[in-house]
Amino acid sequence: MAGERPAVAIDTLDECDRRIINALQGDFPLSDEPYREAAESLGLSETELLARLKRMLDERVLTRFGPMFQIERMGGRFVLAAMQVPEADFNRVADLVNSFPEVAHNYRREHAFNMWFVLATEKPEGIADAVARIEAATGIGVAAFPKEREYFVEMKLDA
Repeated sequence: MAGERPAVAIDTLDECDRRIINALQGDFPLSDEPYREAAESLGLSETELLARLKRMLDERVLTRFGPMFQIERMGGRFVLAAMQVPEADFNRVADLVNSFPEVAHNYRREHAFNMWFVLATEKPEGIADAVARIEAATGIGVAAFPKEREYFVEMKLDA
């Protein structure tokens, strides 16, 4: 979150970790046993694949592993939100903001609005509620920017 976690050296990954990262950036199996199928395609057991994914998440090599949904098609809503957080209070506020289940990604920026995050809710009216709860918990106003247009950019990174 927000630049506070130490960077992970890419050279800590072994060849198997790299193959997992490269293979699972798209085309994840949609089946009753997707991890088993993915593991088999990589020449691993399901147990080993799950253990490696957990380790990479725990070590922050991966910050997230899961599907990306178009929440609006399911009746929900995304907004980009920003806050002007006093530097001396940044870590405390980041911990509070990140404790909300509606908060997806959170980034520190060098700007007057120095904390940016994505809010996702099951219903459009949930955004106002989440914003109000974050403001009450932090004592800082939240600027919410709704999506005006959607672009799809598929980005895959080689590990």
